[in-house]
Amino acid sequence: MASASPEKRSVLRGRLSRKLTPYAFVLPAMIVLLAFKVGPVLVSMYGSLFKTGAKNTTFFVGLKNYIDLFSDEIFYISLKNTVVFNLITTPVEVVFAFILAVVFNQKLKGIRIFRTIFYLPVCISMVMATTVWALMMNPYQGLLNTFLGYFGIGLQGFLTDPGQALACIMLIAAWKTIPYWMMFMLAGMQSIPDNIYEAAVIDGSTGLHQIFHITIPLMKNTFGFVIVSNSITNLLLFAPMYVQTNGGPSNATNVLMLEAYKSAYSYNNMGRSYAIVVILIFVSILFLWVQNKFFRITD
Repeated sequence: MASASPEKRSVLRGRLSRKLTPYAFVLPAMIVLLAFKVGPVLVSMYGSLFKTGAKNTTFFVGLKNYIDLFSDEIFYISLKNTVVFNLITTPVEVVFAFILAVVFNQKLKGIRIFRTIFYLPVCISMVMATTVWALMMNPYQGLLNTFLGYFGIGLQGFLTDPGQALACIMLIAAWKTIPYWMMFMLAGMQSIPDNIYEAAVIDGSTGLHQIFHITIPLMKNTFGFVIVSNSITNLLLFAPMYVQTNGGPSNATNVLMLEAYKSAYSYNNMGRSYAIVVILIFVSILFLWVQNKFFRITD
């Protein structure tokens, strides 16, 4: 009996080691996730319950920051701009990314060169891209107005026109990110086995029929990933607005993320900024919940 006890303990240690080993591999990633994802969310929720006073002193105000937000007209304008921006930009980017993926999936000579050329906007920083587009959209000396003038179209305000500014920001964001999502679409498209298309050709299916009845259904996971990831990116986007318009003109491009930034660093109101971030998190969760109803990603 005495000799069996150490063997039994060794077996138990081996079983315990096998059970704990997977968690040891996951632990570093979990620490990073908690520190840089969950941690900031908890900090924002906690900070939204406080207000910054004179000499940077903070005091507890409970839900007053949220009450003040929901009685603030600027907040509602920012919320509307954020939702409109996402509802328009995300579908446009996904559709054009898929169309480009279909084009660049063709087996043509030199197609890889054109893929590289179309991917170049991704390599440019958003600040640089916005600056270049702003120069082209200059109302008086910009390239776009010069081009439109050849067709008898008058000067356009673009980023200085409240009715056009948000659409111009959408154009800049789409130009910058469509090639990025195109690569994901292309990867998903190329993961579909060729024998499926060969069988479809034998059955007389060609062209658009293959795209709508084979390609798109088999890329459901890819579409789900791209739409969800793209929505989060668009909800958090604020660089073009910050660099060129600062939310103007007349708050036409003021989005929640920019308003949170201005609350913290322009108005020195960290509590308001944290409250906006918390609301933005819940808006993101709502978007993701609705999208997951339509795109259930499977293995």
